[in-house]
Amino acid sequence: MEVERRECPVQLMFCINHVQWEECISKAKSFEISRHVVMEAWRRVKSNGGSAGVDGQDLRSFEGNLKDNLYKIWNRMSSGCYFPPPVLLCDIPKGDGKIRTLGIPTVSDRVAQMVAKNYLEPCVEPELHPDSYGYRPGKSAHEAIGVTRERCWRYNWVIDLDIKGFFDTIDHKLMMRAVQKHTQEKWLLLYIERWLKAPARDKDGNVVRRGQGTPQGGVISPLLANIFLHHSYDVWMEKEFSSLSFERYADDIVVHCCTEKQARYTLQCIRQRLEKCGLRLHPDKTRIVYCKDVNRPGDNEHTKFDFLGYEFSPRRCQNRNGQFFVGFTPAVSPKAKRSMSHAIRQWKLSSKTPATLQEISEMINPVVRGWMNYYGAYCRSELYDILRQVELAIARWATRKFKKLHRRVVAADRWLRGVSRREPTLFAHWAWCR
Repeated sequence: MEVERRECPVQLMFCINHVQWEECISKAKSFEISRHVVMEAWRRVKSNGGSAGVDGQDLRSFEGNLKDNLYKIWNRMSSGCYFPPPVLLCDIPKGDGKIRTLGIPTVSDRVAQMVAKNYLEPCVEPELHPDSYGYRPGKSAHEAIGVTRERCWRYNWVIDLDIKGFFDTIDHKLMMRAVQKHTQEKWLLLYIERWLKAPARDKDGNVVRRGQGTPQGGVISPLLANIFLHHSYDVWMEKEFSSLSFERYADDIVVHCCTEKQARYTLQCIRQRLEKCGLRLHPDKTRIVYCKDVNRPGDNEHTKFDFLGYEFSPRRCQNRNGQFFVGFTPAVSPKAKRSMSHAIRQWKLSSKTPATLQEISEMINPVVRGWMNYYGAYCRSELYDILRQVELAIARWATRKFKKLHRRVVAADRWLRGVSRREPTLFAHWAWCR
């Protein structure tokens, strides 16, 4: 046949009727990588969304020539000649006013990273620590917060660890040594090392060489972060401080201690251990916190800490009998509130007078529903002032939309109450506020 002597058309490559042909070609490749894994990697990348990388190609344009693009990825990865393009540096504001720099890979590189992740994750996942919750199948931030809350009731002291610039300071040699403990697949080790060393390009087109770190925004970066901290922190903690409990979500870590003396000694040991692994604790954000409540009336310089967007602090609670008491519990943090408040202002609903009420609801409901689902899991009453701000933003829109409500926010609020009675599911926050 003619196809035996020349490179097969892409249409044949990704056709299930030519499996035997592909097996013959695979024997000539350096590495055995299944085309089905490449296709599955594309599906996952597409479902995750994301913007274009340095080549300007977005998901839609990639899909426009899907078979050819996937074939190129499979062919290059199987041959050992896949070299990742630079990641696109993108600055996003943090809640504290600082900037976080993300590295956005191209769509094709995200697919390639997903292929590697799909092969590596099943090898790594069974070996990870049960109190590691970040970016793992079957685990969630809510689970980590729930476990933290219960342990704060049992232990009087907490070490709130903050690793300074974790993703930017990972040592590449130590990272590869950690990965080698989970796999000896040559192609995985080859490409992971190339992804670690891949350059970055800023918005001005300048190429930045990297000698350490793994870019935030990469598909495989969270898995690599878990592998690195599993060996540099989790395993070490279980060996040296087996009696202590901790929760780790990527590089966010909380350690529980019985006494302040124990907390200070443990913190000193953790600092020394992480420094040996090329990591540093943030001097201002790392702190020892006293879990103050009605049964623990003592005091300390720090009696609250943030973890995964929640603030753990002494707050007024109500038991099943309706009695009030002071408990050390989580609720949406002030930092998260400021971020949500900023997002509401960025909607600029007042300028969207051509839109209908239905269109406004379709625009904001997914965001508001996400806030409610995440931050409403614990002490949801702390979220009401944000939902009220959402309501006021809609009311101000109504004063610009309808002449009879012009500059009458109170009347607009009353009008919205009438709408909520007729259409109670129109806006997501009405499920709690009406």
